Amino acid sequence: MTSAPSSSANYCYRHPDRQSFILCQRCGRTICPQCQTQAAVGVHCPECVREGRASAPRTQWNPLARLRGGDQPWVTWSIMALCVVIYILQILPGSPVTGALAYLAGLPYAATEPWRMITYAFVHSPGSIAHIGLNMLSLFLFGPVLEQTVGKIRYLALYLVSAIGGAVAVLLLAPGGSVVGASGAIFGLLGAVFIIQRKLGGNTTQLLILIGLNLAIGFLPGTNISWQGHLGGLIAGAAVAFVYLRTRKASQRTLQVGLVVLIVAALIAIVAIRLLLAVYAGV
Repeated sequence: MTSAPSSSANYCYRHPDRQSFILCQRCGRTICPQCQTQAAVGVHCPECVREGRASAPRTQWNPLARLRGGDQPWVTWSIMALCVVIYILQILPGSPVTGALAYLAGLPYAATEPWRMITYAFVHSPGSIAHIGLNMLSLFLFGPVLEQTVGKIRYLALYLVSAIGGAVAVLLLAPGGSVVGASGAIFGLLGAVFIIQRKLGGNTTQLLILIGLNLAIGFLPGTNISWQGHLGGLIAGAAVAFVYLRTRKASQRTLQVGLVVLIVAALIAIVAIRLLLAVYAGV
């Protein structure tokens, strides 16, 4: 395994010892997570933030403004909170939540209820504290750093596309069952971390072992784990991360969005082709 060539452009201009691939959306300079301030689109460096504040009109003090700080991984916390709230609703007596949001990996549902290919990533096995607990622990460990590295909007897109990728893989490789859990999307996050770490020249051996072990567990008899969803999420997440790395510059923002949309379109096309083949075969 080879590491990417280093240059001054790959290091924070304020901290030359810190490697990063995030650029200020205003001036284009490379900045590390500590120097990033979340903007409406992308992140800004400290100098651009000061310039923006100096030229901005004075507004009345807002005590809630501190809650909107860009340095906190709010998307990760929000996903975790949503999963916990939905889980509580799931375990209520007679709750219809699981049946309404679970991914039913059958062709009729893929055609008539496609939203399940996303909603399943926010529900878990009712009564299984271990299922939701392990997934939330994984999000807690990997989500914040990745969110602060790629930015909130990109991170949310990564999570959702990974979930769709996991659902598509289940449809192709294990149709007919039902799937719940955030693990497919989390595998997408792991795939993204691997791609980014490898690009930046970091040590990916331990992460590769972690991914391999977790994939292997899904093949053990009696575990009732959807390795297909894990594999699909991993591939989709890695693909999105590859796009992020190849479209780092502010001038490439439109291209970046277009390529991510293209990945989603490819996943939808796979489902559509599978549906057409089923209709043709009379299934």
